Amino acid sequence: MFFHSLYDLERIAVIGVLAYITLIVMLRFTGKRTLSKMNAFDLIVTVALGSTLSAAILNNQVSLVECALALALLCALQYVVTFTSVRSQMFAKLVKSEPALLYFEGSFLPEALRRERVTEKEALAAMRSQGVADLGRVKAVVLETDGSLSVVQDKGGGLDTLRDVSGLAERK
Repeated sequence: MFFHSLYDLERIAVIGVLAYITLIVMLRFTGKRTLSKMNAFDLIVTVALGSTLSAAILNNQVSLVECALALALLCALQYVVTFTSVRSQMFAKLVKSEPALLYFEGSFLPEALRRERVTEKEALAAMRSQGVADLGRVKAVVLETDGSLSVVQDKGGGLDTLRDVSGLAERK
């Protein structure tokens, strides 16, 4: 069967448009950070927003007002967490992880790879995806707070961008 009734299709169209507009308004109100992917917590909020929007559109047991309240709650909580994180180092450490050094100056760091559950092959793939063919050109590979791998190439400069990376102090 292609659909149950014309009413269901109309409801999806109307609720979909209104819920989408509601989400856009809330995101404009709470700022760019609400949908950032700076860390795992941000990713969870983004997925939760999408799931809430989907539930409102496809589940006729969820009203537009319930969807709007759920979206507002998620946006408000994200705003409070990021607002507090910027102002409290202790709170920031509670909700955010630190970037981790996985490779440094020609050597993989087996303990860090194991702790972060990343394989050498995944780190090598990140290097290749950034156009690196020669390991001698790589200064460091860092697992960022959002789960991505950053490759820092050796261009003869300092290590300023690595100052907040856990594991660097032991390598210097």
